[in-house]
Amino acid sequence: MKVLVTGGAGFVGSHVVDRLIEVGHSVVVVDNLSTGRRENLAPEAKFYQVDICSPKLLEVLDSERPACISHHAAQVSVPASIQDPLRDANTNIMGSLNLLAACVNIGIKKFIYISTGGAVYGEPEYLPCDEDHPINPLCPYGVSKHSVEHYLYLYSSLHGLNYTVLRYPNVYGPRQGVQGEAGVVAIFAQRMLGGNEVVINGSGEQERDFLYVSDAAEANLLALDRGDRRTYNLGWGEGVSVNRLFGLLKDITGYSGREIHGPPVPEVFKSCLEARSARTELGWKPRIALEEGLLRTVDHYRRIAG
Repeated sequence: MKVLVTGGAGFVGSHVVDRLIEVGHSVVVVDNLSTGRRENLAPEAKFYQVDICSPKLLEVLDSERPACISHHAAQVSVPASIQDPLRDANTNIMGSLNLLAACVNIGIKKFIYISTGGAVYGEPEYLPCDEDHPINPLCPYGVSKHSVEHYLYLYSSLHGLNYTVLRYPNVYGPRQGVQGEAGVVAIFAQRMLGGNEVVINGSGEQERDFLYVSDAAEANLLALDRGDRRTYNLGWGEGVSVNRLFGLLKDITGYSGREIHGPPVPEVFKSCLEARSARTELGWKPRIALEEGLLRTVDHYRRIAG
């Protein structure tokens, strides 16, 4: 099958590309390289440096005619979305609509959309959040990502576009940058390896559901032919505090610095996702435990640091 991955030179998208190629799919990547990196690209993938907001996107889809699209390209920074909600909406909503319009024009039948479980629910009313939890995002990023979920339902009803929505928790692993909330693993790991001061925002008792990147990639693979017109949370269903994350990374890296706490920042305090539906309907479950995932991530940053 030919699969087009938007944002395929980025952190999670590049791992999805690798997994698709590993099992024999033909992969096309569309990425404007604003945050993606050419060195993340698998040599077997065909690459177009095109923005999802560009009219050239239709030309790419018309030329390649993929059977499925995995849509990872996005503005992912919560602080950036608060600072500039128009830019966030232009990329995440208008860019996605440009892609959806191209899909209808070309006749593409399956669309895997990467949404966010960490930002759409807002401050949870209960934990872990399942897919029926009220949607009350507290940042423009969460609003923009969820808005496209409604457009997908509309395009399915009007045009027959099949889709699967994957709501990611805090994904971490090799190739991760410091953008977005989940970048705490990359920030802490790289600063510890460099012997630099690490600052924890607030009390450090904030909790997130950390998912290793290969588990996110596996969900994309399974969604190629499952989960039609369904929305799935991914995650462990357990929150991990920033203080615990700091301690684990300190042990793995051998960091000798002390724990430093700075002022708190506006954020959802605790978040974790119930992924029972993904288990029963996609056949998906997370496999890489936190300690193992952090070891792999730190090894990656050690290697690239030389």
